[in-house]
Amino acid sequence: MNITININGNKVKAEAGMTILEAAQYNDIYIPRLCYHPSLGSSHGLKPVETVYRDDGEYQDDDSGPNEGFKGCQLCLVEIKGHEGLLTSCDTIIEEGMVVNSETDAVKETRRNNLAEILLNHPHACLQCAQQDGCSRTDCSTNVPENERCCPLLGHCELQKIAQYIGIRQDLSKYVFKDLPKHKNEPLFESDYNLCISCLRCVRACRELRGVEALGFVFNKNEAIVGPTKSLNYKESDCRFCGTCVEVCPTGALSDKNLPQGEKEDVLVPCIANCPTGLDIPRYINHIYEGNYTDAIAVIRERIPFPGILGRVCFHPCEDECRRGELNQPMAICALKWFAADNEDGSFKTKVKESTGKKVAIVGGGPSGLSTAYYLALSGHKVTIFEAEEKIGGMLRYAIPDYRLTPDALKKDLEILNKLKVEFRTNTPIGKKITLSDLRKNFQAVFIGTGASLCKKIPVEGSNLKGVEWGLDFLRDVKKKNVTSMSGRVVVIGGGNVAIDTARTAIRLGASIVQLLCLECSEEMPAHDWEIEDAKDEGVMMFPSWGPIKILGRNGKVMGIELIKCTSVFDQKGKFAPKFDTCETKDIDTDKVILAIGQNSDLSWIQGIDTKNGTITVNKEMQTNISGVFAGGEVMSGPASVVEAVADGASAALAIDKFLGGDGNIYQTFITPTELNPYLGKVDGFADVDRVDIVKISPNVRKENFEMIENSYNENQAKQESVRCLRCDLRLKILPVIFPPDKWMELNNNNVAEVPAAEGVYQLRDENKVIIVIKGTQNIQADLQEKLNSETKARYFWFEPDPMYTKRESELIQQFLQQFGKMPEGDGEGDDLDDLF
Repeated sequence: MNITININGNKVKAEAGMTILEAAQYNDIYIPRLCYHPSLGSSHGLKPVETVYRDDGEYQDDDSGPNEGFKGCQLCLVEIKGHEGLLTSCDTIIEEGMVVNSETDAVKETRRNNLAEILLNHPHACLQCAQQDGCSRTDCSTNVPENERCCPLLGHCELQKIAQYIGIRQDLSKYVFKDLPKHKNEPLFESDYNLCISCLRCVRACRELRGVEALGFVFNKNEAIVGPTKSLNYKESDCRFCGTCVEVCPTGALSDKNLPQGEKEDVLVPCIANCPTGLDIPRYINHIYEGNYTDAIAVIRERIPFPGILGRVCFHPCEDECRRGELNQPMAICALKWFAADNEDGSFKTKVKESTGKKVAIVGGGPSGLSTAYYLALSGHKVTIFEAEEKIGGMLRYAIPDYRLTPDALKKDLEILNKLKVEFRTNTPIGKKITLSDLRKNFQAVFIGTGASLCKKIPVEGSNLKGVEWGLDFLRDVKKKNVTSMSGRVVVIGGGNVAIDTARTAIRLGASIVQLLCLECSEEMPAHDWEIEDAKDEGVMMFPSWGPIKILGRNGKVMGIELIKCTSVFDQKGKFAPKFDTCETKDIDTDKVILAIGQNSDLSWIQGIDTKNGTITVNKEMQTNISGVFAGGEVMSGPASVVEAVADGASAALAIDKFLGGDGNIYQTFITPTELNPYLGKVDGFADVDRVDIVKISPNVRKENFEMIENSYNENQAKQESVRCLRCDLRLKILPVIFPPDKWMELNNNNVAEVPAAEGVYQLRDENKVIIVIKGTQNIQADLQEKLNSETKARYFWFEPDPMYTKRESELIQQFLQQFGKMPEGDGEGDDLDDLF
């Protein structure tokens, strides 16, 4: 129900039950406040804890505070007609016909006094400086000692903006630096008690929003002292490191640590930002924590069509940036995805849009093509996949060993394409009986996603000997059962993941000794660290920093390989430019050499399409130089990961949908997003809770077969792991604070027209917001209009109506002189300096 009240002479409507502050904010009327926060409400009446801990001592609550609890900042005061004294607007409920005034002289004066009390224990020299806007804080023109200056938030600080709005008393005592504790060694954020104004927002956020209570406050000697509740540091007080306290802090008392530059969402929730698909990782982890596995898989499928596959083979760049890793170990994001995929109850349903009548041909049934097909089919298009092999899957089926991805897991995930009625034309290479031209005639769009399925070959002497093979060809033969066993000694050349898979496959096929050699040193090997360690555990011997000179043979068969020491692989610009020590060579006896030094794309069938460096060239919409023909995945980018190929497929589907007249909205929401529960609760020793490792089969057992080398989480393990999540995403749900209106307006005709033609004083600032004019006048508007019509350097102005304008002018000039000892420079018109005296 709406009721009508009067605020500052304006009749406004607001919802019954609102406070005056909320009603004012609802009607775009600003009332200053510090202890109040939109996500928290009023802080009045907050009760202390028994003890808080800081480096400067253990503080007990001594009952010196008000009986009713924390009294708040007392900045949101208002006058209410019919009530004596001033009331706080943040907790006074509105009533029909209430008459409120937030800008009387009494209110303003009391606010200034209350602000002065707050600023006594906070650095405020910078807040009183006329040059505070745009100040770097490094070169101080008034020589304020560094420990008495404001923090790096200056210019964006909430306290600063409020102080500018309310005004600082000129007789405010000089700030005395107390050298209070600073926590610089905590993970993720820092704290500086010298900057704390005891607004208690952080305490309330930790207590009321998150239910953690790692932060508390006590009344001690009439002061509100904030600190951790269990120990001197946050880790031992069971902090959840969610960052909520930092988000609500109005000063620099709590600040993020080592955050990179970038969009707020990307730097605060880096797991999403670093997932090539943009998967909402915290959301599905939270569903797993709550036991909603079907909801978890629904969230995953919004961005990842094949969760079981990627739960097993994704190289999880998200985990590399996970902020939990700064506490101990990153979240096991990939393993949790695998768990969700294995534990869905089958109730998940896709939502296919109405048929568009448009047909799309997909050339290549690998990860990028399958992903493109999935999203286009969901968007209502008729999709046909043309695949040269007997079955779809590409490298997923014909290169990745079974011990990493089982045929059953592949089959389960690809079943979704049958449900979406995607047509498969297998054993159908394009370029022979059917050409690209044929596809263009029969389909409205074509996507090329043929991957990088050819082995990159280098001219090594002896590579024609019997016993020399190439990595991808070898893996493909094993997957097709053309090779089922091996014997003797094997040398694998290469340092990437294909080389690692090749070496581990050779072990499983029965090779007696497997040695892997690569140009790169150990730190530079492109294979993932965990793949390298797993290979070592299984008996693969690693010899980094060696390259082949020639393959040695006898009677047409391999008998060894001659190697040379590689001293560096890349030049100073990062380009491949290997250097060798010709004095250090060696021979290794071996029965087989498998070279796995990279992959190329087969472009032999492609005619009329622009290519560069062995890949297809596309524009930002992933379209080739031929209209309606798109490309993505490794044939466009060069060798990449499965998750990158899947992401490419989605991007291509979006572009193709738009090309076909759609809106490009390919990502569907399979479950209605619910309001996130902000409550985290307490977890004893949260920061030290170790990552739950996936259980791996013993190396001696697993190297004897091609069974999966590790098992998915059970339900208890998934629960244990999911609770470790910092829930960084919750911070983005905290409502933004409302800053005071900026008193500095741009000097233009529209703004000057709003200025009253009255007596008063105005100030002008240049483009850097440096004061250049302070002037009293009988007609503010006329003076400003005159300045506007001149060739002034002024870009911003501020004004204050005052019939005693000469007195107010003198006060402002004196304030300026006290800080700088000189007059403003003027705006170059010649009469400004005279105006100032």
